[in-house]
Amino acid sequence: MELFFLCGMILFISLFLISLYLLHIHYHSARGYKLPPGTMGLPVIGESYDFLSAGWKGHPEKFIFSRLSKYEPSQVFKTSIFGEKMWVMCGAACNKFLFSKEGKLVEVWWPSSVNKIFPSTTQTDSREEAKNLKKLIPSIFKPESLQRYIPIMDKIAIRHMEDEWEGKDKVEVFPLAKHYTCWLACRLFLSIEDPVDVAIFADPFNHIVAGMFSIPINLPGTPFNRGIKAAKVMRRELGAIIKQRKLDLADNKASPTQDILSHMLLTSDEDGRFMNELDIADKILGLLVGGHDTTSATCANVVKFLAELPHIYDGVYKEQMEIAKSKAPGEHLTWEDIQKMKYSWNVVCEVLRLAPPLQGAFREALSDFMYDGYQIPKGWKLYWNAHSTHRNPKCFPEPEQFDPTRFDGSGPAPYTYVPFGGGQRMCPGKEYARLEILVFVHHIVKRFRWEKLIPEEIIVVNPIPIPAKGLPVRLHPHRQSLIY
Repeated sequence: MELFFLCGMILFISLFLISLYLLHIHYHSARGYKLPPGTMGLPVIGESYDFLSAGWKGHPEKFIFSRLSKYEPSQVFKTSIFGEKMWVMCGAACNKFLFSKEGKLVEVWWPSSVNKIFPSTTQTDSREEAKNLKKLIPSIFKPESLQRYIPIMDKIAIRHMEDEWEGKDKVEVFPLAKHYTCWLACRLFLSIEDPVDVAIFADPFNHIVAGMFSIPINLPGTPFNRGIKAAKVMRRELGAIIKQRKLDLADNKASPTQDILSHMLLTSDEDGRFMNELDIADKILGLLVGGHDTTSATCANVVKFLAELPHIYDGVYKEQMEIAKSKAPGEHLTWEDIQKMKYSWNVVCEVLRLAPPLQGAFREALSDFMYDGYQIPKGWKLYWNAHSTHRNPKCFPEPEQFDPTRFDGSGPAPYTYVPFGGGQRMCPGKEYARLEILVFVHHIVKRFRWEKLIPEEIIVVNPIPIPAKGLPVRLHPHRQSLIY
């Protein structure tokens, strides 16, 4: 009897959800909206599984290009992802439109899974939240200010190589890259440098990022549930650090300019109000995640491509050894050294084209408006995807070929190369990431050659692009390595 009742309830709930879904579709069609081609997929789930599984299988671009091929010549299509009715907008023209209409026709939007993991994002208008965060991010991310952090990055990279790489025959690259970027983020954002203290933050990062862009089902064992739990652990640790920093600042034991945490604690808005500890913890957590997983994935993917392309490795090695030979014993890298790494940065840019850490981003329509002959209803979500241009032969000839020369001269056409987003919402940590990655490349290349232990290992997206098996490699130290 109980089983019969349970089955009946499941059937009733399913029919109810289907009815709501059909009612939503009817509502928009009844109002006369001319929507783009596409399908909304299954009730509630929509096409979320197709969207996510394409990345899990190592071909995130297939979700986009299979639909563009089906609906051509349209560069937009409708779908349902993460429980939301959504337009997917593809190509450079769509990128330009979305990036230029920020705050006018569209505003930033995050899936509900992000809001649950970062609860303070639901307490303020997203546009106001973006403005506040931009004010609170100090000059640490400006190139002229980052110069003074290069010796710190260099010092941590040297310690990381000595502790985790040297003397090893085999290593797994991605976990080590995460350790490096986590260590660096903790040092520059929180003034935490002891490896034991850094380790507290290392493990929860994976669960947080996976949970942020997952189907928001809060059941034990799901990525969403693990993400929420991991964020709570991190927030608790950050709360203790924030309380101690307040005391240290009051007693002049900490500097107001030593890191981003001090800046947030001492910066007020126009009305003289300071952020509460929960807001600060969430923003620091967001910056730590942003400054950790994306750059660690890129570092690992650089190692992957250099292993597969010996002629590219040789070009990077030559450039980095010229810099290494110019350094006196004990002398750290400088801003001038970074500026000499032009070929190395072109290589990194090509890695970012093929495996962008930011697959795309979401917006929400602030009002009804027209685009490309179709009507976007107010409240609908919009999604742009980097692969729609990065792997488009009209934007990048022979897009599957690895070619760093694409970035010589003036580089790609505007709005075609978007690994850091664009417009008002372009990643403020772009220059920070450039320095962090190039310092890593310098130290690994001048010490080793390497070979992949899983020759056919692919890059999967979950939700950032990482080697599927963590990229195990065999190291071949250079006979005469310059360690300064």
